[in-house]
Amino acid sequence: QVQLVESGGGLVQPGGSLRLSCAASGSIVSVSAMGWYRQAPGKERELVAIITRADDANPTTDIADSVKGRFTISRDTPKSTVYLQMNSLKPEDTAVYYCLGRVAHRGSWPSTENYWGQGTQVTVSS
Repeated sequence: QVQLVESGGGLVQPGGSLRLSCAASGSIVSVSAMGWYRQAPGKERELVAIITRADDANPTTDIADSVKGRFTISRDTPKSTVYLQMNSLKPEDTAVYYCLGRVAHRGSWPSTENYWGQGTQVTVSS
């Protein structure tokens, strides 16, 4: 009932930039949170950045310390889209990045459910 489609991953040199996009579609009633997680080989999935109260005029943002100052998360509420601008990329940022959407849809409202995108590979290497 809800789909998340990611785009924007790829190969970039250290110090470079990438912008990830994630668009949610389906029978969405409201979006309470959208964000990004990542998983490197042999490691657990970890939070990168998330916007909560995503439909509100004043959402809150949580960003991992490891990317603070380099990554920025933003959203386009009418499009149910979230972006992750990644600057000053480092080899340790290499991972599969997954979009998370916490949404209420027609089948679940007022309860919310978590949906995940298919993942997009980000590789930082010279």
